[in-house]
Amino acid sequence: MPLPARFPVASPYGSRPEEDDVMHRTPLVPRRTGTAAPSVRAAFITLLIAVVVVAGARLVLAAAGMQVMGMAEYSTLIPVVAAALLPLRQTLIVGLANLVVAILAYGILLPSMSHASRITVITALVASILVSLAVCRARIAAERSLKGLMVARERLTLLSEASTRVGGTLDVARTAEELAEVAVRRFADQAAVDLFDPVLKGEEPARGPHAGPVTLRRAARRSVPAALAAAAPPDSSIVTYRRGSMPALSLLRGVPMHGQFTDAADGEERWPADPNGTGTQAPHSTLAVPLRARGVTLGAALFTRSRHRDPFDADDVLLAQEIAARAAVCVDNARRYTHERATSVALQRSLLPQAVPPQPAVQAVARYLPADIEAGVGGDWYDVIPLSGARVALVVGDVVGHGIRASAAMGRLRTAVRTLADIDLPPDELLTHLDDIVIRLQSETAPTPAGSGEDAVADADVGEFVATCLYMVYDPISRRCTAARAGHPPPAVVRPGEGARFLDLPAGPPLGVGGLPFETAEIQLPEGSLLALYTDGLVESPRHGLDERLERLLEVLSESKPTLQEACDHVLDLLVDDRTRDDRTRDDIALVVARTRALDDGHTIAWELLDDLSEVARARDLASLQVARWGLPEAAFLAELVVSELVTNAIRYGGSPVQLRLIRHDTLICEVSDSSNTAPHLRRARTFDEGGRGLFIVAQLAERWGTRQQSDGKTIWAELALPPATGPRAQGDAQSSRNGDVSRPTTAKQRGDLHGHRDGPAGRAPVGATPSANR
Repeated sequence: MPLPARFPVASPYGSRPEEDDVMHRTPLVPRRTGTAAPSVRAAFITLLIAVVVVAGARLVLAAAGMQVMGMAEYSTLIPVVAAALLPLRQTLIVGLANLVVAILAYGILLPSMSHASRITVITALVASILVSLAVCRARIAAERSLKGLMVARERLTLLSEASTRVGGTLDVARTAEELAEVAVRRFADQAAVDLFDPVLKGEEPARGPHAGPVTLRRAARRSVPAALAAAAPPDSSIVTYRRGSMPALSLLRGVPMHGQFTDAADGEERWPADPNGTGTQAPHSTLAVPLRARGVTLGAALFTRSRHRDPFDADDVLLAQEIAARAAVCVDNARRYTHERATSVALQRSLLPQAVPPQPAVQAVARYLPADIEAGVGGDWYDVIPLSGARVALVVGDVVGHGIRASAAMGRLRTAVRTLADIDLPPDELLTHLDDIVIRLQSETAPTPAGSGEDAVADADVGEFVATCLYMVYDPISRRCTAARAGHPPPAVVRPGEGARFLDLPAGPPLGVGGLPFETAEIQLPEGSLLALYTDGLVESPRHGLDERLERLLEVLSESKPTLQEACDHVLDLLVDDRTRDDRTRDDIALVVARTRALDDGHTIAWELLDDLSEVARARDLASLQVARWGLPEAAFLAELVVSELVTNAIRYGGSPVQLRLIRHDTLICEVSDSSNTAPHLRRARTFDEGGRGLFIVAQLAERWGTRQQSDGKTIWAELALPPATGPRAQGDAQSSRNGDVSRPTTAKQRGDLHGHRDGPAGRAPVGATPSANR
């Protein structure tokens, strides 16, 4: 492609003094013409001296009366020797000098020679000049041909090396560095790779044309010491291509651009400045090649040569274009991998809780260590789920396997556990339902009977879907922990003033086996007890027995630490380091460490109510007085209204005994229990309906509400948001702080707004109810 007038085409190859290559290979660029090597210059001077010496010898021999015709043979050899050693012009100079000196010596200074002898000598010298010129031209042609073959071989070697070295990793920045490293010394004095900022982040850059000033980020730069004094690695500096500069035109047109600069001012105008200010010498010849792959421009590769090297020519442009095309594909592959990995990791990490929220029942800290650091998440999971009545559920599970499939299965099971926990199922019933879900997932992910092609490859990765799970529910009011496990290691507990030991929980079958029941165990835990839930990756090791590893876990947990974060990190530091040092095995690890809290009589109160509608007024009064005693006068109206509706429904549609309980912590919880197992049903009453509005009002006023089944009936609960702690309520908050609670700010609902928006699942309708159970 013809270049613009302002960018002159580079001249052909010349020659330059060689520099030692870091790879001990001959540089690709030959030496510049006109800069003779020391050996050639020495030979030229030696031959000129030989011409004078031979002439002087003739004169000395002639003065002594000896025969001088034999000396002419030496004179004829001098041009031939020059033809074998010197370039054509220097060979001609030596031959003419030899002829002039011979004519002077034989024709003038030696009058005794015959005329015929003089003609013979001069004719021989002229013939030797002609022969030497022919020999020199033939030698130079052979050298050029051989040099061309060597340069072509070096080009192929460089191209092969670039194909081997560039793209060895799937990292965008490292791929750019490999391209710069391949080009420096053997192709250019300095090489830089500039990429668009979205490419480094794994995103696709904007499609061209890229007109006007173009801003990129310098991903790599390499140079020889002679061209760059301070060869510090780049730090992703911003570089801007001016409008009309060579790199900007290269990106705009999508073709390589090369040229020569006559002075520094010309170079500054048409070539981007060094963003790091490292004092680069003014380039003599420059080459800008766009990096394009799959129809998208990713950036540009910039190459420069200083004045002691030949400028870039057309063959260099073709070579650079081929190397850049291969490198661009590698950069795009790395960009696509970065994008896909970032997407995969983001999706997988979203399957796990990003942070453990503060709970009134426990103070919990969790850690997750994936087996595959690159993937980010495996098949293990944990969860801390808030339940009604200020209770909390601690969950740890493990899906057999690693990778994307295990992560996807883990995400489905974690969602199922949260859904089942939300309806307040007991641990054994929850695991039973979860076991059914795993069995259904096994049938959905079973290999197809006649898989071929991509289906066969996908089916080859499908294994048996088996999982384990530990589910614990802790009630801070009764200080009772209810737990069940499905093929999972037992949890450890450290009671205050005691050593660590494992809880004696019935070992149920793993999830997905089916047909076997799960059993629940209840444990009374004092306030301040430490619970440790973990997956098998923490304790299993091929070189150590399971009992040994479990005993090691108890020893580590028995060591008291000031905070839960330190206790959790202490467990991982010792057990994971031991496993890695001894076994070099990896498995996912999930660890949850929780310290139990207790809600004393200052946070909860309960009353037994008679099976009489007149008790509704008494219930309102009791609730109003207790809320005022807690220093919450703003919440009194909402509490009276909610208690009135819930107690009325319990007396009218439930059965005795009826109990009202208030719990004050982050929120104000109103609970009404009765002996009926019929769950209420939320519906929208029509205009002329006499009932059906009670639960609708409760749902609009409460942050959350729901129902939970018990062995002796059911409990309907509603959570009311508390205003910020001011005035007399500071005493209650101080008590909460003593128990380690971290309150979350909420905004009180307006009393008259019965149709306001609710945050969270406040309007979830409990299942299994009949319309007749509504007021």
